[in-house]
Amino acid sequence: MTTICRYSFAALLFLAACGDGAPKFKSADITGAEYGRTLELTDHAGRPRRLEDFRGKAVVLFFGFTHCPDVCPTTLADTAQALKLLGEDAQRVQVLMVTVDPERDTPEALAKYVTAFDPRFLGLRGDLAATQRAAKEFKIYFEKRKSGDGYSVDHSGQSYVIDPQGRLRLLVRPERIAEDLAPDLRTLLRASS
Repeated sequence: MTTICRYSFAALLFLAACGDGAPKFKSADITGAEYGRTLELTDHAGRPRRLEDFRGKAVVLFFGFTHCPDVCPTTLADTAQALKLLGEDAQRVQVLMVTVDPERDTPEALAKYVTAFDPRFLGLRGDLAATQRAAKEFKIYFEKRKSGDGYSVDHSGQSYVIDPQGRLRLLVRPERIAEDLAPDLRTLLRASS
């Protein structure tokens, strides 16, 4: 009898934990992470920006560069498609791409690049020191690599989702954006209403 009661109690605790009312996401839920709290860069229109500027909206944050041959255009295209799937709720989302190549990614180049995917997207940049601070704050790796006569930039490919209250909530792997981002944003926006 005691064994059955113990197992029943454990089962009740498990069920209570599952039904705690917290939103369930497809992406990695990193709520409570001790990083990704600040960001201070300039947008492609020359305006200084901080994460606090976007309070009230969910933020999708990605680090990339305009000369990227693969993960960056795919990520931005998949993100733009996710916003289309949200319909009117897309107005409650801001997409930010932080360049890891401030040497080549001028404000003009960033503006042309990010807005080609969606006119609401913003490109952010800073000098190398500001870029390194932002990357460190979000645990992003990037490194310039010689490539032929020029160079490329190796970098982490994940995107982050920050909730309308300014808290880092999700880490989305690049290969999962097409499937996971729209439903996760919908869940996050519903929970924040």
